[in-house]
Amino acid sequence: MKKLQLGYSIVILSLVFLLTSCMPGEGNYHAKNLAGFFTGVWHGWIAPFSLVMGLFDPAVRVYEINNTGWWYDFGFYIAIIGGFGGASLFRKKKKD
Repeated sequence: MKKLQLGYSIVILSLVFLLTSCMPGEGNYHAKNLAGFFTGVWHGWIAPFSLVMGLFDPAVRVYEINNTGWWYDFGFYIAIIGGFGGASLFRKKKKD
């Protein structure tokens, strides 16, 4: 049982480091290194975590302001819509 708890702890800790290592607004992007489409997708996926983390660290934002423009926005919104139930709009509902 202790090995299982240790395994879960390692997985959770790894996920925390993975998710917080590339939050928007942390200074990873600047005028010469702009966030692109795939960064927008990633930031869209981790947006809920960024929102909560932003409550504790004012440097963390939900949206990266140093981005390539339309392509970053497109990736961000695709991830937001697709990641939070957008696909459920097309699923058939089960009949009782």
